Amino acid sequence: MAVTKEPKLLTEADILKMKDEDYMNDAQLAFFKALLQKMEKDILSNAGETTEHLRETVIVPDPADRATIEEEHALELRTRDRERKLLKKVQQSLAAIESGDYGYCEETGDPIGVRRLIARPTATLSLEAQQRRELRQKLYGD
Repeated sequence: MAVTKEPKLLTEADILKMKDEDYMNDAQLAFFKALLQKMEKDILSNAGETTEHLRETVIVPDPADRATIEEEHALELRTRDRERKLLKKVQQSLAAIESGDYGYCEETGDPIGVRRLIARPTATLSLEAQQRRELRQKLYGD
């Protein structure tokens, strides 16, 4: 009986050394899929911790201490809200890997680039398209 080995996941350095012709090959897709899955797991873990933390009821008679606790809770909730939005992008990126669209600009169809994807695995626009979008937003607002 033959034993099939899982392909070894590449490191960030391995990905950066690859040629342009190798862009979004199976090894690169596996690397980004593992990276995105880890991000998803971490976000979900943080959400669970927040839920548990907010359930802990501490009765503090001092108004200043109570205000501090409420401010900490508010900050934690804002952080989780940002993570909720990031989770949606992570899940969209994982779906793009499955559909074969990952790594390509949704506006131009050009490669986003390995360096940009390592820095921001949920990027959907090339650097140039992102800069154009930000300039439009700055000039015309949302």
